[in-house]
Amino acid sequence: MSRRTNTLSTLCVGALLAASAQFAYAADVAPAKPPAGWWDTFTVGAVIEAGITVNPDSPSNGLNFGSLYTDKANSLLLNQFLLTAARPIDPTSKDYDFGFKFQGMYGSDARYTHFLGELDYAINSRYQLDVVEANLQAHLPWLTSVFAGGIDAKVGQFISLQGEETIDPTNNFFYSHSYIYNFGIAAKLTGAAFVAHVIPELDIYAGFNTGNNTGFGWPGDNNAGVGFEGGIGLNLLGGNLTALATTNIAPQNPATPLGDAACACYPSNTLRYLNDLVVTWKATDKLTFVFEGNYAHDDTNIPAGGASAYGAAGYASYAITDWLKLNGRAEVWRDNNNFFVSSLGAPGNFNFVNSEHGFLNFGGYPPAGAFAPAPTTYLELTAGLNISAPPIPNLFNVPSAAWIKSVMVRPEIRYDSSLNGTTPFNVATKSSQWTFGGDILVKF
Repeated sequence: MSRRTNTLSTLCVGALLAASAQFAYAADVAPAKPPAGWWDTFTVGAVIEAGITVNPDSPSNGLNFGSLYTDKANSLLLNQFLLTAARPIDPTSKDYDFGFKFQGMYGSDARYTHFLGELDYAINSRYQLDVVEANLQAHLPWLTSVFAGGIDAKVGQFISLQGEETIDPTNNFFYSHSYIYNFGIAAKLTGAAFVAHVIPELDIYAGFNTGNNTGFGWPGDNNAGVGFEGGIGLNLLGGNLTALATTNIAPQNPATPLGDAACACYPSNTLRYLNDLVVTWKATDKLTFVFEGNYAHDDTNIPAGGASAYGAAGYASYAITDWLKLNGRAEVWRDNNNFFVSSLGAPGNFNFVNSEHGFLNFGGYPPAGAFAPAPTTYLELTAGLNISAPPIPNLFNVPSAAWIKSVMVRPEIRYDSSLNGTTPFNVATKSSQWTFGGDILVKF
């Protein structure tokens, strides 16, 4: 065989080996993932919350004074069946992004979360229906020379920015709620809300709405006034220290059916100022502290000169293990004019929405012990556990979207007291109240 033939054979073998290596390399490289579809982040989920609050005093009106959502003494409650369908926006996107959220509730909590004019009188029962959220959302890469992260917008019905505690029980440390959450902040709004991401550490919030728990028109809006909610958010120490300062300014007194008599004022331009500050510090992977400061004022002339309330709450949460957390809450809140704190859960199921609509006689039943006998400074101390159950085996091959994701039990002990000697508890006969409560949360 000639030298030329040997050289040619060598080149052919080399080419074949190179081609084989290239083929093997290509086979080892995973194919590129297709771009994410718009529906890929769509989710449907549900939460069931049931609980009980044991009150050794067994109040004659059946109510734990100073609590709305855990108002029924010694009664088992289905607080919420909460159903959520959402396609969230990506607030970090460099492009436009659009989404939505719908959240509906059935349960005893709905008595206190209604948008007026929406299902508020649909069911005369302890358990009612409510639209919690129904909104469209957009991420807008606008004015990025000023707002580096663009602007997020929300239009429709949505949760207020305010408060450490939320309607969704899975976000809370406890079954019971603070005085601030019950009486000192806005809950739900109808309107438009915007957040400008100035830099990763700073967000600015602003929006307009029809007022707390209101919609449009009669009977949705109880005074036809326009409200504002805004604030500033800080995100520091890599997310381990956050702060959110918010204000909600809007007419809240009902204009009908009593008109000016409801507040000795012009309800459509008599403002209520709800101001809240929440600071969260994740000290370690296991230990978290939260501080909340609150100030509320209503320009009503009943009482003359307006009504104010103010106070603070502190939270601590320590993860003992991955399935057990120890939580504590301490709060002092002053209802300076005996205007904000109430217990309207009896004798009827519509007392709270009646008061928001302006039916101040509660259908002819002035509730016994509904209000404190005098302005009161409230102390509240709560200790509790979050106990997470191990994953539940899906023995019947139920579709994963419908199977149980988590189960949590939250027992608690709570002490409420008047610091200035008034007697708001046990139908206005006692200055303090012990309760022993807890709930179970099942998340799908």
